[in-house]
Amino acid sequence: MTNTKDSTGKLSRRQILKAGAGTAALLAAAKLNFPAGAFAQGAGPEVTGAKLGFIALSDAGPLFVAKDKGLFAKHGMPDVEVQKQASWGTTRDNLVLGSEGNGIDGAHILTPMPYLISSGKVTQNNQPTPMYILARLNLDGQCISVAKEYADLKLSVDSSPFKVALEKKKASGKAIKAAMTFPGGTHDLWIRYWLAAGGIDPDKDIETIVVPPPQMVANMKVGTMDCFCVGEPWNGQLVHQEIGYTAVTTGELWNKHPEKSLGMRAAFVDKYPKAAQAITMAVMEAQQWADKMENKDELAAIMGRRQWINCPVEDIADRSKGKFDYGTGKVVENSPHIMKYWSDHASYPFKSHDLWFMTEDIRWGKYAPDFDSKTLVGKVNREDIWRDAAKALGVAAADIPASTSRGKETFFDGKVFDPENPAAYLKSLTIKRIEA
Repeated sequence: MTNTKDSTGKLSRRQILKAGAGTAALLAAAKLNFPAGAFAQGAGPEVTGAKLGFIALSDAGPLFVAKDKGLFAKHGMPDVEVQKQASWGTTRDNLVLGSEGNGIDGAHILTPMPYLISSGKVTQNNQPTPMYILARLNLDGQCISVAKEYADLKLSVDSSPFKVALEKKKASGKAIKAAMTFPGGTHDLWIRYWLAAGGIDPDKDIETIVVPPPQMVANMKVGTMDCFCVGEPWNGQLVHQEIGYTAVTTGELWNKHPEKSLGMRAAFVDKYPKAAQAITMAVMEAQQWADKMENKDELAAIMGRRQWINCPVEDIADRSKGKFDYGTGKVVENSPHIMKYWSDHASYPFKSHDLWFMTEDIRWGKYAPDFDSKTLVGKVNREDIWRDAAKALGVAAADIPASTSRGKETFFDGKVFDPENPAAYLKSLTIKRIEA
């Protein structure tokens, strides 16, 4: 047999050996994870694959790692596909379709989206598609960036100086716009919170527009928007290209805030509960790996690859290691607001956090003021699956929260969200779309 693939398309000896070694490794991993012939006894996942979507963002890192390092395969799911989506709107549409309809079974997703999809608030003809959240993917790691024309303002957590500049621009007849990634999603809520805290009404004083994350920098370059909120690496890339600067990292607005989630169609999870747990376990293991500082360079290299984020590694590396160059002369080393994948209970989906997102979406008119948020959180949030996965993985007791609530949360402007009393929080907010 020849050593290279010949004109007839036959595999070389080397390729056959390589393929055989790969299969052997998968089988060995499966045996390791499900000892004593567990597959034969039907203890393994009901299916070997699922289709998971992602947007090109650093917080999808655990999905890339789980795929690249064979962790889905290790947990009995070698055929999991991790598929790039063009936008959050595309992610929603493909989740509604499901893999049976050439869509997807689950996704790296903005935490409010499984709620908006489950309630039919953002779906065609308002048809609900029940969704579950199986894990949180990260805490912190997003930013609000501002165009270079506002460089002299050196904006930070306080957005009030921005108000005067925007009013001046508006008076000259020019449009003023704030970009986010999906109405009612995390980036929409962060930029609205920041603007409103500085006295800028995000619906009246500025126009909010939707731009997919990978297109933010190009749109800022041609002057489409005045500011935007998005995850990394796009804020870092903006600074590297000297098109704008970072005003604030979202962790400065709310320290250790929840961000993306692993969301799956309820139909898939209900039909294949063991497969859903196996996917959760693979992602949790990837989160543990991605959170270790000694793995950050390799993580950045993985994330930068064409099939994943597809951008220069230098746009990813610094911020993923906690070094933030704001583009204003301000450089923070070892930032406490580094993206967290596992530490500080980053992976556990606190129900109290989902309730905050629901409450903010009520604030901005996505749900009626009397909407029963707690009941929907009880249906969508499957922290029980996370706990089962943690137990199966042998996660240390210290890494498993005792309660489904993280308790009261305090924001940079002194506002306090008590999950036991969301109405009091709504009442304390000045700019909102509802009477509370």
